[in-house]
Amino acid sequence: MMDSEPVVQGVGWDLSGEYPAADSAEIDADLETVGTLLADIERRNVALIPLLDDAASLTIESADDAIREAREIFARIERARKLVGDPETYAECCLSVDSQDEQAQALLGRLQSINKRFDELAEPLGQFLDLAPEEVVESYLDDPAVAPARFSVEHSRRRRHELLPLAEENLVTGLGEDGIHAWGRLYDQLSGTLTCEVTVGNELRTTGIAEAAGLMQKPDDKLRENAWRAINAAWDEHAESCAAAINAIAGWRLEMCRKRSARAGATVHYLDAPLHANRIQQETLDTVLKVAEEGIPLARRAALLQAKAYGKSHYGPWDNRAPAPVADGEAGGPIAYEEALDLIAGAYGEVEPAMGDFVRMMAEKNWIEGTVGPRKRPGAYCTGFLKSRTPRVYMTYTGGGSDVITLAHELGHAFHSWVMRDLPDSQRRYGMSIAETASTFGETIVRDALLRRADSPSAALDIVWEEAAALVTFILNIPTRFEFERNFHDARAERPVLPRELKTMMSAAWKKWYGESIGEGDPMFWASKLHFYISGLSFYNFPYLFGYLFSLGVYARREAFGDEFYPRYQALLRDTGRMTTEDLADKHLGVDLTQPDFWRDTLAMMEPRIDHFEALVNAQAQS
Repeated sequence: MMDSEPVVQGVGWDLSGEYPAADSAEIDADLETVGTLLADIERRNVALIPLLDDAASLTIESADDAIREAREIFARIERARKLVGDPETYAECCLSVDSQDEQAQALLGRLQSINKRFDELAEPLGQFLDLAPEEVVESYLDDPAVAPARFSVEHSRRRRHELLPLAEENLVTGLGEDGIHAWGRLYDQLSGTLTCEVTVGNELRTTGIAEAAGLMQKPDDKLRENAWRAINAAWDEHAESCAAAINAIAGWRLEMCRKRSARAGATVHYLDAPLHANRIQQETLDTVLKVAEEGIPLARRAALLQAKAYGKSHYGPWDNRAPAPVADGEAGGPIAYEEALDLIAGAYGEVEPAMGDFVRMMAEKNWIEGTVGPRKRPGAYCTGFLKSRTPRVYMTYTGGGSDVITLAHELGHAFHSWVMRDLPDSQRRYGMSIAETASTFGETIVRDALLRRADSPSAALDIVWEEAAALVTFILNIPTRFEFERNFHDARAERPVLPRELKTMMSAAWKKWYGESIGEGDPMFWASKLHFYISGLSFYNFPYLFGYLFSLGVYARREAFGDEFYPRYQALLRDTGRMTTEDLADKHLGVDLTQPDFWRDTLAMMEPRIDHFEALVNAQAQS
């Protein structure tokens, strides 16, 4: 009897430990408890709201009752956050796998009004802690139950000058669900149901967008181009809808900047919010972008080498997730899901056995979603449930080498949350830029481990290829996204931007960063890239560049730190929710992120790796 063929695609994830279904009694019970908590918060807010208009003149004595109530409100907000957050995470997980799941859609609709009420009732505590004098806030924090929230309170106060009056903040929150967030939900629904027609060989095949994107990981250059053009054609049919959505989302944010500027008596820039959310300074971002620009020649060289390996003179936008080309007589099949997990667990375990054990636990508990489906949403992410403090990883696994690296990346996110699971909830929320540290670190250790095991030049090329692809992505593609989003916001401040203008703007950004390395830009990238439509986050791009370089800087210290590396790495991850990024780097690495030295040293690590890549590409061309 012949052995069965290995299963390439991943297995489905198990969410049953959280809730049995989107319409379950368990969700009803949690939301009923949320209702009780919110009613109690509303009653206690009576002690805070009258003080807000003159909060700056409060003393410890005059705010004594309010301080006690504020502590009680904080405890209830933290509990309610879990009970309303987990059903929302559950619904989003269901919709990621089946974008037409009506029960999950109904649950999200139900949660909209609860979220609005939650945000409105949490606002008075936020304003009280932002606006009260420092001595009042110190008195509030002088209690073991709220003391762990010190960093989040102090960090929030840095934007206190932008606060609108309570009624206006609540109005913004209330209108947001059917305003900015509705546009984001519309895009999510569209991306999950959109289909395209891809020419595969001599056959015209209808697929979902996520499935078509998987074809761009195949070694067949023409197939990848066909898939890219098919995806773009599908999005182009909806260009007007996407333009309406992206203009509405950016327009909302810009209007909020204008309102907050009037309140602050100073300009509130559209980058202020993402910088604050990422807990980094403008000076740090400027330095990272400057060093990335210095790295353009090296990254373009990598892109051109990838093109050369395929016998082309230029890199194409369909090459972003291309695998190494297969040499004649060395055709290899896809990497089975179980094999990929073993590879990642082994690489993680070389850093620390506990890291490998974590990967195996994620697999054994079926906390990873890797199936292929026509109604799956595109992309990959890591999420988690607050009550159980357990992570989940989502992707569409089709066996490409890029999929293995994506899985390693998302498992890095999951490990980050896992090592923080025993911390207070207020210390487990961290900025996006530092969130990419463990994920990109995971990519790097997997690539290096695989390279050490490579037993032929072809096998080595497969691994080094992914490293070169990462350099192209982070040094060219991510800044391209930032360039577009910044230029788009500047233009949107004057008027809505037309679809043809969005295409031109996007192509110009590609040309600026990719330059002579690329044959053509990607004019529809503004529509096809999910990140531009995340209504709760703007500029979801520079954190990847930051995380890539920062994680390489951490990785570079692995050998120097020796046996101390893992404890120091774990300590760094655990501090991400209670420090600014600059302070984190100073404490754990002894570096100043506002200066270019650390970033330049990190980028310089890549030059010998690209030299190695060039040697392998040239050897393949001569064979």
